Amino acid sequence: MHILLVEDDSVLADGILRIFKGHGMVVDVVQNGTDADALLQRTEISAVVLDIGLPGMDGFEVIRRLRARGSQVPVLLLTARDSVQDRVYGLELGADDYLVKPFATQELVARVRALLRRSAPQPVEMHLGGLSLNTSSRRAKINGKPITLSVREWAVLEYLLQQASRVVSRQQIIDAILPWGAELTLNAVEVYISRIRLKIADAGIEIRTIRGFGYMLEKVESQA
Repeated sequence: MHILLVEDDSVLADGILRIFKGHGMVVDVVQNGTDADALLQRTEISAVVLDIGLPGMDGFEVIRRLRARGSQVPVLLLTARDSVQDRVYGLELGADDYLVKPFATQELVARVRALLRRSAPQPVEMHLGGLSLNTSSRRAKINGKPITLSVREWAVLEYLLQQASRVVSRQQIIDAILPWGAELTLNAVEVYISRIRLKIADAGIEIRTIRGFGYMLEKVESQA
């Protein structure tokens, strides 16, 4: 997840940068529209968090140029302008979402993650070892045999499969599977992981606990 943050308030930008990095995002920060426009032409970005009131080229012009080039990179506008006209104008230019200052950083993260989910191509079938998940029918199979998963178990397993062979923390799992405003404790994640481990025991894969960091789903190496 490579985020471009365009914000001329250095204190606010630094705070958002720390929050995004804490959620495993790679972040580039620029403080004016000209630099943002130049970077967007040469760097592949997953999403843009764009302040409207920038020095020189404002956020509206940045997004107008971005869409004129045919880019569909999701854009979330940050604005201190609480007028309907400004919000509508930004959306009509091609913004995907907006957030009015001041805002809760948790909501900002949730909105960015929602944009990333909507923009990411999702395979219908995902496989690892003997496990297969069909994201369209919401069916899971182990070696061709259906298994039953609760809604939360499905969400956790789907995220782990998307991140296969990567370490993810309990907080990253919570952030990935919950809609904004919902709650789930870190201990609850451990419960779901335990249940899932039992259900995928015959799939030739395992959810490893990486002490101090989180979990990793990977194939079990066969013993010679």
